[in-house]
Amino acid sequence: MFSHAAIASLNNLEMMVYHYVIKNRDKVMYMTIRELAEAAGVSTTTVLRFCRKLQCEGYSEFRLRFKLYLEQNQPQQANIGASEIMSFFKSVNNDEFDNLLERAVDIILASERIIFVGAGTSGALAKYGARFFSNVGKFSNHIDDPYFPVTNDMARNALAIVLSVSGETEEILRFASQFSLHNCKVMSVTSHEHSRLAKLADFNLSWHVPQTRIGGVYDITTQIPVIYILESLGRKLARKLA
Repeated sequence: MFSHAAIASLNNLEMMVYHYVIKNRDKVMYMTIRELAEAAGVSTTTVLRFCRKLQCEGYSEFRLRFKLYLEQNQPQQANIGASEIMSFFKSVNNDEFDNLLERAVDIILASERIIFVGAGTSGALAKYGARFFSNVGKFSNHIDDPYFPVTNDMARNALAIVLSVSGETEEILRFASQFSLHNCKVMSVTSHEHSRLAKLADFNLSWHVPQTRIGGVYDITTQIPVIYILESLGRKLARKLA
């Protein structure tokens, strides 16, 4: 029901509905369209657009299909937060997302050097990605300092793989822009393709899991989707390099 293509087609307001539905799946099937709109902080028109993008004629059909979806995919015991992760894996378990990964691998293979970029938690994953790619035979570096100088020499024939949950961090946006200005291709891995980083990048991979912060400051969003994407790219890369 929640395919990668369908989720990718949602705008920012429709994503608010999606995030509410995923986090409150047991409540949603009993809510009226007005109640869902109010709870998600959007209009009923937005909820209807959301339903249509999921191939439902209206809200009544959405509730029916969503109820069937839950019955078919209900885990025996789900921990808090598991629903978002399980929804991610269901959304990418298809040929369409696999083709996106294949296109990304072709871009990686065409680049002479790979530079992983990230800050904070994404910086730690940038280091992991560089090591994973190097392990499979594609030497890569990582930069976790967004103020690191970008030069023509380092950007020549290179690909910067920029990791960011929100895709809106000013320092990362500035850093990614520096790579673009030096004619370096940019691939972004973000939570949503409507972010500024995704729009700036030459190619984007999105994972559609809602961002979670403590006190509105400290990001504790799960990074399992990012690790899955990096490892999937690495394994596909290994097969093509063999």
